[in-house]
Amino acid sequence: MPEKSVKIIAQNKKAYHDYFIIEKYEAGIELFGTEVKSLRQGQVNLKDSFCKVYAGELYAIGVHISAYEKGNIFNKDPLREKKLLMHKKEIMKLNGLVGRDGYSLIPISLYFKGSRVKMEIGVCKGKKLYDKRESDAKRDAQRTIERVTKGGNV
Repeated sequence: MPEKSVKIIAQNKKAYHDYFIIEKYEAGIELFGTEVKSLRQGQVNLKDSFCKVYAGELYAIGVHISAYEKGNIFNKDPLREKKLLMHKKEIMKLNGLVGRDGYSLIPISLYFKGSRVKMEIGVCKGKKLYDKRESDAKRDAQRTIERVTKGGNV
């Protein structure tokens, strides 16, 4: 069976800055036709979005998919809640994990896997300010090391 190609549409870089990502999960996403066309044009924003479990179903809230410019009456509200498709057991497991203090479900990336749209969700724990400073310092140190090993200026 041929491997399905993965084409990344959008990534939530702010999630990596604001949270420690404990676990990652893949979920399908229920979309309408004009939303998929808009995604193919890359018109999506994952910043400030999160996921919630309502009545045993998982929803992505705050995912902004811009209206398709050639669509007319079929365009949906850009900020509507999008239903995520996962197995019931996985949703209940995620609900239990999020029930603990400080944990939340954050969309990390949105991508095409073959012809289907998938969302990568992270079980995340929020970073404190000193954690963010520490992460920035490590990243800067790593950049400096890479620059020196490549023979560039410091």
